[in-house]
Amino acid sequence: MAKTWYPVIDYQQCIECGTCIKKCIHGVYDKAKAPTPVVVSPGSCIDYCHGCGNICPQGAITYAGDDTGWTPPKGKGMTVQLPERCCRSDIADATVATTAAAADKQLTIDFLYLDLNTCQRCIATASILDEAVKEMEGVLHTLGYKIIVNKINIVSRQMAEKYRFVSSPTIRINGRDICTEVKENACGDCGDLCGSDVDCRVFVYEGREYEQPPKAMIIDGILKAIYSPQSLSEMPTAQAQGLPKNLETFFEGRQGNCCEDMCSCSLTQHMDGSSKR
Repeated sequence: MAKTWYPVIDYQQCIECGTCIKKCIHGVYDKAKAPTPVVVSPGSCIDYCHGCGNICPQGAITYAGDDTGWTPPKGKGMTVQLPERCCRSDIADATVATTAAAADKQLTIDFLYLDLNTCQRCIATASILDEAVKEMEGVLHTLGYKIIVNKINIVSRQMAEKYRFVSSPTIRINGRDICTEVKENACGDCGDLCGSDVDCRVFVYEGREYEQPPKAMIIDGILKAIYSPQSLSEMPTAQAQGLPKNLETFFEGRQGNCCEDMCSCSLTQHMDGSSKR
């Protein structure tokens, strides 16, 4: 382990995206203070490891004791072979590779929901998603990602089957659910809409359950989609037994009250604020 080698953070440049903390598996950073990078165990850093510095989008990390001639690449343009045992985790490979082709990369976020007029759970989730995307906009731009947000109102059984929709609300990033399991509890708002008792989604994050996803959960999902997409849940396969009973109950109660042509379904929002169907 290094004695005179550890990361030094330039907090004037740092945007507190938390990427470096997720990258390091050696306990150098204090995870309790995430996303602010605080070096709590410099002696745990691996000699000549530039892992966190190579992926920092702002070039805000240098290293004490570094005489290698390395300079911060600001998260792109370099392929660096890391030392043995360095930063091998589910977040990143042993080789950090970010290329000039980054400008061609795209991050697609699908927000699928039953209602944005009455259901406070869906309304709050939409707002939190907007905040998370706005907060990550600078980081994603620096990394060369184009981000598209699709807000899709699921208004019929046919749409639910098309999008393999199993619970409302759902957030998928590049086709993968940010939540690794489906849990639900009673939703009075959606029950009022359909005239029956129905449940809506509960988001499980770091061992706790939330009726609206924490912003940190969405940001974490975005970072995982970039660095560790396999850690997100795959889109469910088509239901062999039809829709979940909960959705059947909702659509049956709403039948005749909603027309797909009248709803704001399949609305695509771009980072510049424009939208299209």
